[in-house]
Amino acid sequence: MSAVEQESSRRRWLAFGVLCSVQLMILIDTSIVSVALRTIQEDLRFSQSSLAWTTNAYTIAFGGLLLLSGRLGDLMGRKRMFLAGVVLFTAASFLCGVSQTQGLLITGRLLQGVGAAMAAAVVMGIVIMLFRDPADIAKAIGAFSFVAAAGGSIGVLAGGVLTESISWHWIFFINVPIGIAATVFAIPLLDDDRGPGLREGADWLGAGLVTGGLMLGVYTMVKVPEHGWSSAHTLGFGALSIVLLGAFVARQAATANPLMPLRIFKSRNLSGANLVQLLLTAGMFGFNFLSALYLQQVLGYGPLKAGFASLPVAVVLAVVSLALSPRLNLRFGSRNVLLAGLLLIAGALVLAGRAPVEAEYWIDVLPMMVLLGGGAGLSMPAVMTLAMSGATPQDAGLVSALAGTTGMVGGSLGLAVWTALAAGRTTDLLADGRAPLEALNGGFHYVFYLSAGVVVVSAVVAFLMLRTPVAPAGPLPAPATTDEPAASAG
Repeated sequence: MSAVEQESSRRRWLAFGVLCSVQLMILIDTSIVSVALRTIQEDLRFSQSSLAWTTNAYTIAFGGLLLLSGRLGDLMGRKRMFLAGVVLFTAASFLCGVSQTQGLLITGRLLQGVGAAMAAAVVMGIVIMLFRDPADIAKAIGAFSFVAAAGGSIGVLAGGVLTESISWHWIFFINVPIGIAATVFAIPLLDDDRGPGLREGADWLGAGLVTGGLMLGVYTMVKVPEHGWSSAHTLGFGALSIVLLGAFVARQAATANPLMPLRIFKSRNLSGANLVQLLLTAGMFGFNFLSALYLQQVLGYGPLKAGFASLPVAVVLAVVSLALSPRLNLRFGSRNVLLAGLLLIAGALVLAGRAPVEAEYWIDVLPMMVLLGGGAGLSMPAVMTLAMSGATPQDAGLVSALAGTTGMVGGSLGLAVWTALAAGRTTDLLADGRAPLEALNGGFHYVFYLSAGVVVVSAVVAFLMLRTPVAPAGPLPAPATTDEPAASAG
């Protein structure tokens, strides 16, 4: 490798590091607040119902705007969209940190969600365009998948440390120096990319339909634990969300310049991988969310101890996704690696369903943590590789955002379903005369087994629909550079 090639490679990996740092910051923020909720509630005098909006405002904006942000990044330039998102997220984090009122904090969280959607929607599209060698792509996707999968665990741990050692304000202030540094380094490291412009695909009616439909859908799901599945609130808003999304699909089929060209779904891998992603994230939330409750409510762990108890998931995930997954994907094919990872995750959920009320950590808890970390470390890079395998330079941002959207929707759906089912099962067991802790643990067991079933279904979908993409024999050709705008993606 010549000196010029070495410098180019170094620059690409530095740019990749900046992208990963921003993605990690965004994903940590989805979980870091959960540890500090009780402290925030006492300090700002939130009611229980209004406190939920410190999480919901972020989740709804993030999940609802991902798809629109990804497409706008393709049209306006992914670097421009990324930088705008990072700047907004950083400013909103500062606003959250200085908040002394409920309204200011919720407003800051909403703006954080908007900035997070703008930046996260295009990150994977930029990553795919950074690297051309299949081995480099495999390494990058493995590292990026570790960041995506480990963000939640790291957020819980970081939230406990910052809240207990300093104050809850610092779970937001910590983002400010990271965001500033990422902006400073991203400007020279990321290549400028020119999209075809808004005129080539600015379907504003479609944008309004999909954004409104997704926001209403996420809102409906996060409010299910409060209102119930059969309530007029859930059925009404859920039906309206489906109507809006259906109208969006009809609009995309009819308009000349669609926001989301339906032709991308002709790719079997793209369609199948997104379905697997939806089921996988829904199933894994049965573990990620309820295992934290199990550790605290059944075993009596404090927030910090629960964070450390979950740390093996992130450690094993890091080793597998960074060191093993790239090699395994290249040698055995991403489809086969994905199937192995999904079976390991299902096994972890089955073990979780057998954990007793008086569990020994090293015997009953650690093995399922290790299995889950290994399964996620194999499956997350593989499913992302398959989802992005058919992405063109014109559609990379949209395809990246679509994968993020299915993950967000799957996670929100899983959270709503598993919380409601666990509570219902616990109530039934209490009515049957079970002891409170035994009934609570029985509710968790019920959901863990159901989650394992959903992950097995995702494995069946992967087996039937997905095919390992054929890698080229050598490095991919560099993307063509021209001063002319790119061709329309519509």
